[in-house]
Amino acid sequence: MTGMGTPFQHVYRPATAAVPYHLLLLHGTGGDENDMVPLAEAILPGAGIISPRGQVIENGAPRYFRRFAEGVLDVEDWRERSQALADFVASICAQNKISPKTLLAVGYSNGANIAQGLLLLRPEVLGGAVLLRPMFITDDIPGNDLGGRPILLLGGSHDPIIPADDLPRIAQQLDKRGAQVTVKAVQASHGLVANDIILARQWLNADKNR
Repeated sequence: MTGMGTPFQHVYRPATAAVPYHLLLLHGTGGDENDMVPLAEAILPGAGIISPRGQVIENGAPRYFRRFAEGVLDVEDWRERSQALADFVASICAQNKISPKTLLAVGYSNGANIAQGLLLLRPEVLGGAVLLRPMFITDDIPGNDLGGRPILLLGGSHDPIIPADDLPRIAQQLDKRGAQVTVKAVQASHGLVANDIILARQWLNADKNR
């Protein structure tokens, strides 16, 4: 396991089109810094991207924070590694003159869960998020103001990993902190399907036209 002081291996690519957001790409368990790039190109072509690789290794698979078993998260490690990732994000945004207000996290599974850590613990580093198959983490967090940040939650209708009430609990948690939350369910298990891309793209297009 890599120490939390070690820089994140990552991909950075500046925008190639006039789009309103840069995308912070956060992969699922077993992914890497290249894993989410095709998704970014599908939902917001031309967006600048920041794509870090998770620093925890579980049986050879990169993750952003530890877990005790599938569905049983190490919440304290989530807290600490959310802070470390937030520091990295703030640094790379400063280096590349990216306003945090224009940085949208796009996270899948474990990546969606670490994105929640950024939103809930360090909201100043993000302008919003697309959370694909997120899991509810904990109620024991500060009441930071999310100030109207747009957030899309995309759940699978028959996801065997995420409890059925997690999506509404996450939505309520974010809504209480002032986020503008949209919740959608797709006919899917835990894996991503074509409709996730369609809904994310539609949501992003609607948001940039508001």
